[in-house]
Amino acid sequence: MSAGRYAALFMGLLGLSLSTLSCAEGGKQDWQLGPFVRPVSKPVISPVKDTVFACPMVGKEILWQQSDTFNPAAVVYQNKIVVLYRAEDGTGDGIGKHTSRVGYAESSDGITFERLPVPVLYPDEDAWKAYEWRGGCEDPRVVEGPDGTFYIYYTMWNRDTPGQVSRSARIGVASSKDLKHWTKFGPIFKDAHGGKFVDSWNKSASVVTAIHDGRLVAEKINGKYWMYWGEAAIHAATSDDLIHWTPAVNDKGELIALIKPRADKFDSLLTEAGPPAVVTDNGIVLIYNGKNSGADKSVGKGAYAAGQLLLDKTDPMRVLDRCEETFFKPEMDFEKTGQYTDGTVFVEGLVYFQGKWILYYGTADSFVGVAVCEKK
Repeated sequence: MSAGRYAALFMGLLGLSLSTLSCAEGGKQDWQLGPFVRPVSKPVISPVKDTVFACPMVGKEILWQQSDTFNPAAVVYQNKIVVLYRAEDGTGDGIGKHTSRVGYAESSDGITFERLPVPVLYPDEDAWKAYEWRGGCEDPRVVEGPDGTFYIYYTMWNRDTPGQVSRSARIGVASSKDLKHWTKFGPIFKDAHGGKFVDSWNKSASVVTAIHDGRLVAEKINGKYWMYWGEAAIHAATSDDLIHWTPAVNDKGELIALIKPRADKFDSLLTEAGPPAVVTDNGIVLIYNGKNSGADKSVGKGAYAAGQLLLDKTDPMRVLDRCEETFFKPEMDFEKTGQYTDGTVFVEGLVYFQGKWILYYGTADSFVGVAVCEKK
């Protein structure tokens, strides 16, 4: 069955609205994942005004997800989809000025979610407070390891903490067996290259995965785990254990940029790594997020839209191809209404579930959306 016929049947059975996302198919770039279909014309996760959490950082109860819920990670666990989403409380005023925590939601169909009433990852009175107070834990990605352990990669944001460490955003990592109870290990680059990059600005970790037993699982290539990361450019890193990572550098010790923004495209301002990359027959497919300067007239000025990158599956540093156009851009009202009104579809979660690719993304820094694709 073709993707279009599948989507129509799927939506018809559910009685849901259908909006198809553009994607190269049958042409020079048919290595891309897609096409994707929005199964509903509304968010699947939205803010909740009455869930209370006793926050160890502020020493009192707070409404931890009353302001915004967005930028989700996703993984399959016990025949359900678990989405780990960024939630902002009502403190602060403006983008980046709230405190963020990570919430837990699970679903049997990928659309209707049940949530835990308290966050599962948050700034705590722990060894990492200098890195996480008071900005919090932001923008998670999650991956399953070969032994069933889960690893979450998130932005540690110490917005208001001077002194102990530099004011910066860093990729942190934590592990869990059940996605609810996490052990933090701190910044992923703290031990690499003599700690050279631990105080640098680093965000957005996409670990290379492959389909095993019907799920995406972290995949070693040439004896190493691989990660794509970064937002101004996309870089690479390797690991032996999914906790300690070493950025790829040139002979001068400088980070190697695999791709950078293109002046005339939807990704003219940023190229930021998205959900876990996937090993396919054609190579490693990385979905990434781009920000438009206004150069691409099909995407609003300042809007975030998504692209795809193809890399060699035997040489993960080698770029084979790159999308010419975005396959996914803000179209629905809820993707342009919220904190970021220029429009955002910020992709961070990708799962393979019951024969379908399902994509989870943040919208306008305020909600979580979903899109579905039949596996090629």
